[in-house]
Amino acid sequence: MMSRRLRLALCLSAALSGAVSPALSASWAVDPAKSAIRFSGVQVGTPFSGRFERFEARVEFDPAKPEAGRATVLVDLASARTGDTQRDTALPQKDWFDVASASHARFEASRFVDKGGGDYEAVGDLMIRGTKRPLTLPFHLSLDGDRAHATGHVGLVRTAFGVGQGAWASGQWVALEVGVDVDLVATARSDAPAQAH
Repeated sequence: MMSRRLRLALCLSAALSGAVSPALSASWAVDPAKSAIRFSGVQVGTPFSGRFERFEARVEFDPAKPEAGRATVLVDLASARTGDTQRDTALPQKDWFDVASASHARFEASRFVDKGGGDYEAVGDLMIRGTKRPLTLPFHLSLDGDRAHATGHVGLVRTAFGVGQGAWASGQWVALEVGVDVDLVATARSDAPAQAH
């Protein structure tokens, strides 16, 4: 009887110990100074690239429960810079991002999918110029203690979001395909309670 009670006590102790053990926080603070959202395209046969200088991201992600994660990324479209004055002046205008009507692009991920080997997919919707489309962003995640580094790439057709009106809608001068690269560095939020698992 004593042996049976001892085994029961040990099992209960182990279960309680596991339940209260610290777990990786599901809430992350993205560091804009160390992160970047870049884009690339082709104009009259010449590749170009640029970046958005202002954006913010809110991420809830637990590697043990990726399907329960959420993320919202807001990108200030007026902050697009390519290093070309004429292009940078045109991008905020009505034919392109039309920032006077919709100043931000918004990506909302409703869940994450673990693909194995540190590869994930953020599944959600992207809205630009008031047009919302489903979008899946593949990314690779590296974790080092309370720090996370995520890098991903996705291709878009700009006219699916109304970017490039009038003479710019055909792809004759500027290719319809646009690449978006995401490079986010984040730290686990110390003010968010960890979820045990």
